[in-house]
Amino acid sequence: MNLALFDLDNTLLSGDSDFEWSQFLIEQGVLERELFEIKNLTFYEQYKAGTLDIDEFLEYQLRPLSRHSRHVLNAWLEEFVQQKVLALIGTPAKNLVAQHRNAGDICVIITATNSFVTAPIARQFGVEHLIATEPEHKNGEFTGQLADIPCFREGKITRLESWMAQRGWDWNSFNQSYFYSDSLNDLPLLGKVKTPIAVDPDATLRAHAARQGWRIISLRG
Repeated sequence: MNLALFDLDNTLLSGDSDFEWSQFLIEQGVLERELFEIKNLTFYEQYKAGTLDIDEFLEYQLRPLSRHSRHVLNAWLEEFVQQKVLALIGTPAKNLVAQHRNAGDICVIITATNSFVTAPIARQFGVEHLIATEPEHKNGEFTGQLADIPCFREGKITRLESWMAQRGWDWNSFNQSYFYSDSLNDLPLLGKVKTPIAVDPDATLRAHAARQGWRIISLRG
């Protein structure tokens, strides 16, 4: 039994769904442009630099979910996928996932972006298993709070191992484990799998992958 893990933003996607979701809400007039666009850009740059305060970011990112009904949010999300996400899904990324799926590997998208935004994206890739940051909801509506620890940096390992334990698995259950990622923020989980693969990596991850002899691939061709 093999495990294939995929980061989502800037790995399977040729962009960042978290960033694009906020931009979409700004374009729709849901979020005030002057206030939120600068914050969105700042958080994105901090993420790329490896300096993001995840708690501060999630307060910014999850709060809008609590201000609107799930019915309205679902309609926006459907439009977001059509307008923004589909253009970020390339054939090489879809083929990579299909290759693992056809081999019988257990495929998991594991992402810091919240599950509300990423669940329909995982379906676009035909991936059943999604481990993401979980927004809290009560009576079907979002509260603006977290339901679990963020799926970010070392938190990805914690969330993944909890997911495994729920199924009676641990790392030794898998003959092979792969993780595809673009980001220095995923170095903790990349260091846990048997086969780490850097995908169109940032400069820090590229240098680390080269030193460690990890595979470096591109899904942008």
